[in-house]
Amino acid sequence: MKNDQASGLRRRLHPASSEQKHAKTVAVISGKGGVGKSNITLNFSLELLNQKKSVLIIDMDIGMGNIDILLGLQVQKTIIDMFERHLSIQEIIETGPNNLHYVAAGSGLSDIFSMNQATKEFFFQQYQAIIPAYDYIIFDMGAGITQDTLTFILAADECIVITTPEPTSITDGYSMIKHIVAYNPALPIQVIMNRSQSEAQGKKSLERFQAVVRQFLQLEIKLLGSLPEDKAVTKAVIRQTPFIFLYERAPITKAIKRLVLTYMEQASGAEHTKVSSFLNKLKQLWTER
Repeated sequence: MKNDQASGLRRRLHPASSEQKHAKTVAVISGKGGVGKSNITLNFSLELLNQKKSVLIIDMDIGMGNIDILLGLQVQKTIIDMFERHLSIQEIIETGPNNLHYVAAGSGLSDIFSMNQATKEFFFQQYQAIIPAYDYIIFDMGAGITQDTLTFILAADECIVITTPEPTSITDGYSMIKHIVAYNPALPIQVIMNRSQSEAQGKKSLERFQAVVRQFLQLEIKLLGSLPEDKAVTKAVIRQTPFIFLYERAPITKAIKRLVLTYMEQASGAEHTKVSSFLNKLKQLWTER
């Protein structure tokens, strides 16, 4: 089975068609933990697959990553193994349900960000290899922000902020955006309001958040939508199965499907991402460090 998956991945990484894809790199972030960021990332990605998009999730919550746990799967290798054992990107990509590809987090955050030049070049080569293989490469970043993780966020093609209507979550989400804008005010930012008590509350909270960002940061952020508080989420986490599979008629599943459609509609009207823009920006940011 593993050989079949590896063979399929090699075909994806080396497509026969001369018309190659160029993946959009998306950083999913939150100001605090416990807002459902990884769960949203996972189910959002699975719905993108339902919409015939190819997706790779890279879990960057080093030491606390849980994409594999949410899937109920045990991984053989992590992103740390790629650096410590000098493995190719093909060797650490795992395959989940619906042909979802993901790279699990490992331990040793400094090993990723304290690279020597040779290790950085190795990372660039490996990332370059997967750009033609996917429509989206989604970084599930750890909660909060550090100078190290900020580098990857700033290099992304766009950023999705997950928050909730709770005042502390709103404040932390705003602080995240303020920090990002201080370094790169041109980075496209979108916001998802999770755990709303009603659609009306979610919309109101999003609009208030947008107004505050507009007033104090002079920045126009996009509102992707809100997701409801739903017991189906907790049940799905306990069963280690994405809610989009377990509860197809649940409010949360219907909401994530609408949200993905909104995301795709907004993306279709946006300017096409330049080839390798993530790598170009990452190289520049690492040079400036």
